Amino acid sequence: MSASDHGHTPAAWTGVTIAFIGFCISGAFVVMAKPVGFWAGMVVVALGGVVGLVMRSMGMGQAPKGAPKAQAQKA
Repeated sequence: MSASDHGHTPAAWTGVTIAFIGFCISGAFVVMAKPVGFWAGMVVVALGGVVGLVMRSMGMGQAPKGAPKAQAQKA
C-alpha cells in the first residue's frame, strides 16, 4: 500500500485522526450508556470528514488520478 501513495497527505492524516478521536469518544459513552455523549462523538467523526475535505480543497490533499498533468508549452 505504501507504493500507491494512498492517504499520504496532511488532509488525510488530519481527517482520520479527528474521526478516530470521535470514535473513541463515542465508544466511551456507549460503555457509560450516555446517548448524548455518543452523538457528540459522532459529530466529531463527521467534523473529521469535513476538515479533511476542506484541507483537500485548500491543496493539502492528493490530486485525483484522472487530473490532467500540466504540460510544458513548446515555443
